[in-house]
Amino acid sequence: MFTVPRLHPSRRNSGPAKPALATVAAAGALLLLATSAPAAQAALPTSAPAQAAVAGKSPAPPSDPKPSGTKPSGTKPGTAAHSLRAPVSDENFYFVMADRFSNADAGNDDGGLGPDPMVSGFDPTRKGFYNGGDLAGLLNKIDYIQGLGTTAIWLTPSFKNKAVQREDNSAGYHGYWITDFTQIDPHLGTNAELKALIDEAHSRGMKVYFDIITNHTADVIGYKEGARTGYISKDKEPYRTATGEPFDDRDFAGSAGFPKLDAGTSFPYTPVLDPAEQNLKVPAWLNDLTLYHNRGDTTFAGENAYYGDFFGLDDLFTEHPTVVAGMTEIYETWIRDFGVDGFRIDTMKHVNDEFWQQFGPEVLAYAREHGKDEFFMFGEVFDTSKSFTSQFTTRNKMQAVLDFPFQDAARNFASRSQDAQQLKDFFAADDWYTDADSNVYQLPTFLGNHDMGRIGSFISTDNPDANDAERVARDQLAHELMYFSRGNPVVYYGDEQGFTGPGGDQDARQTLFASKVPDYLDDDLLGTTATHATDNFNPGHPLYAKISELAALAKEHPTLRNGAHQNRHASDGAGIYAFSRTDATDQREYVVALNNSEEPQTAAVPTYIAKRNYSLIYGDAAGESRTSADGKLTVTVPPLSAVVYQSSGRIPREKTPPAVALQPPASAAATGTSAGDNGRIQVTADVHGSSFYEVTFEARTPGGQWERVGTDDTAPYRVFHDVTALDPGTGVEYRAVVLNNAGRSSVSAARSAVVPDPVLTIQQPAEGSTVEGDVEVVATADPERASHVVHFERSIAGGPWTAIGSNDDSSPAYTVIDGLAALDVADGTEVRYRAKLSGSSVVSNVRTVVVGATPQPDSVTVAGSLNSEMGCPGDWQPECRAAFLAFDPADRLWKLTADLPAGRYEFKAAINGSWTENYGQDGALNGSNIVLDHDGGPVTFRYSHTTHLITAG
Repeated sequence: MFTVPRLHPSRRNSGPAKPALATVAAAGALLLLATSAPAAQAALPTSAPAQAAVAGKSPAPPSDPKPSGTKPSGTKPGTAAHSLRAPVSDENFYFVMADRFSNADAGNDDGGLGPDPMVSGFDPTRKGFYNGGDLAGLLNKIDYIQGLGTTAIWLTPSFKNKAVQREDNSAGYHGYWITDFTQIDPHLGTNAELKALIDEAHSRGMKVYFDIITNHTADVIGYKEGARTGYISKDKEPYRTATGEPFDDRDFAGSAGFPKLDAGTSFPYTPVLDPAEQNLKVPAWLNDLTLYHNRGDTTFAGENAYYGDFFGLDDLFTEHPTVVAGMTEIYETWIRDFGVDGFRIDTMKHVNDEFWQQFGPEVLAYAREHGKDEFFMFGEVFDTSKSFTSQFTTRNKMQAVLDFPFQDAARNFASRSQDAQQLKDFFAADDWYTDADSNVYQLPTFLGNHDMGRIGSFISTDNPDANDAERVARDQLAHELMYFSRGNPVVYYGDEQGFTGPGGDQDARQTLFASKVPDYLDDDLLGTTATHATDNFNPGHPLYAKISELAALAKEHPTLRNGAHQNRHASDGAGIYAFSRTDATDQREYVVALNNSEEPQTAAVPTYIAKRNYSLIYGDAAGESRTSADGKLTVTVPPLSAVVYQSSGRIPREKTPPAVALQPPASAAATGTSAGDNGRIQVTADVHGSSFYEVTFEARTPGGQWERVGTDDTAPYRVFHDVTALDPGTGVEYRAVVLNNAGRSSVSAARSAVVPDPVLTIQQPAEGSTVEGDVEVVATADPERASHVVHFERSIAGGPWTAIGSNDDSSPAYTVIDGLAALDVADGTEVRYRAKLSGSSVVSNVRTVVVGATPQPDSVTVAGSLNSEMGCPGDWQPECRAAFLAFDPADRLWKLTADLPAGRYEFKAAINGSWTENYGQDGALNGSNIVLDHDGGPVTFRYSHTTHLITAG
């Protein structure tokens, strides 16, 4: 390793490189201060209110002199406020793939490319090709869509695609292989037809959202060294300027001073174009080969998740200012010329933070300048950890992300009947999303999608012995949870007709019009005897009727969409999960109770109001129920169903505001039992009362002005304050302002903390593993900064720590290669590794390994949902020889190349033909399943028994 020279970088999260980090008692520890730190501290970072609420969306408290949305002053008392309700927190989305909805114009089926399916991409008998649906079909069936209670149509990517990628034996019907970002795909229609659809939707009070891509284009670029090659890391081959000088792109991400690049000298692979495709992409700047990462295919892990090609798709250099400006202009044009109302953003977590920090606020400001006050963007971050997904709405300034954690929780509750306490814990963690200009109420919630599969499929898989009535009931329960809880519900087209399918991707993309695809004709639909051999636009289907009913109820009672979501009760095991929804202004309480067991259940649910009648507005239960003297409402809920009660009056107003006190602020870093974020500080307030309250948290650096962190309207009251823009050791003061339902407020005493040091973690080699030869040691930092410089040390047989390699500043992963072979270390010797952050006292965990050849197992199987496609009798079969990998003694890796159809798969490495020893995500023993999104064609699996990592690429 060598240190990549600094080329006058602009820092990502801080100013110029500091001489040293402040020292604290231990790495990652948070020092609590008894008194304020000295006044000479940096001010809290400020940013434009990119997601500020539209005036009137969050009315001021009855006696609050400052309306919600104003900046808090720097004088006491603190400024009380309502919890934010951004412009979009009450949308009902219908997510639809145009090619699979309705075919109203057979004349555009082949996109004008002729009858050969391998040229035009049109073959209605194959699920991986265009099937014929179009924008005209959406327009013709807009009554059907609106009948569900839909307020917004969300279209999968509809730009012109590369019709066929022969390497994948598949077509671009899905919209993710874009060549022209300015034109609607001819298979779907014309720009004029899109404008007609948008205009008609607007005339009906509905919006139209686009699914957009900024991460990649179609697979057009090849490499001189070979097609779809393996990934080469930045540590092995750094980027180089046009004059050949190495540099780290992260030092320049988001800045105008990005070094000039040359296609022949700047990249680890040499990008080339077929002469016939030199000018294929539109706009023209997309044909510049230096605006792509050019590092080979990703394995969706570590550094290459940001820089690698998705199965050959050309990965854009999103750190480059030309790409940021170009993508911004593309999507601003669709807003200006077509009136698009919002964007869902594909593969958001695979794009660097600096891109979103510029793209999001700029596009949002442009939309509002053009009269789109409710313009809304949300990203795809496929992860179920709120501490991670929330970073995109807090740190990265985006409005919202798709609520993948909700999808997982909803399936566990409604389909698997898991412990109701888990659902309670899930909603309690919503505070991760709370900041000054966004919160969890903005997130689109969903039950399944075009990648992972349908809720009907999950229910059928989770309940193989259930009859149709039970499966429909579970499907309805999942939708009840989605429509009654916080967030914007998303219905995936076809779910309202009971569509299922055996898996994700192509298996979850059936047509609503009569299909000719044999695989679809085999599906068993829920709630009907119909098949995919006929059109399925039946408004009488029980799921269509249920979704329509839920949407109508939420429209009649908007508190069910926008009210504060307060946990109330959760059974131990399967049973009742109950919560209340309360609007800060109306002050009527709605109690929602859902039962995921197969027997009736009764619970005493806490409420805000004692001795008050509550009326049933939804479900099969007693029409009236009265709360007890201690405010508990007794409800009985039928099996696999929900009930909703509304209070007959408003919550009594408190004459005196309650006392509020802060708990000691603490680092939100990960623990041994939960994920976390060391770049945030958890601040929790205790409110001494039992009514409806809203707590606003404020922060300042000593001597600075108080600034709002966020407002929480559900107990426990807390925020996770992002402090990544502050140097470690910086003092921060916090206070809380509680607002009661009479508009009266009180302020807590201030408590202080300091920003913690970063935490360094050795990621590989695996603890206790056997190593030999060249050992790759990898560390990561939390929070990660482009300015970090990391060096590594080694201890042999308990001896002194010795530096190895050179300093590494090539974020986001820091790597050194330790050549143990040259040291002649005896087999069985214990070797320890650690990493240090230069200029500080931060030291990583210690990773211990043993020298020697790793004993290899008898067999390794890639076991998962792809086994049947490999020729096994079924899926998840560790004993299936067709899924055995072969050992390569040259690099001591186990390998298997399989030709798989397009789809979303999950897999693990199973050792010696059984589940006794298996490895999942990040090489963890009995770890979680690894997800593979595959476009079709050959894929190579590689497994190392040294690291236990299994990859696909």
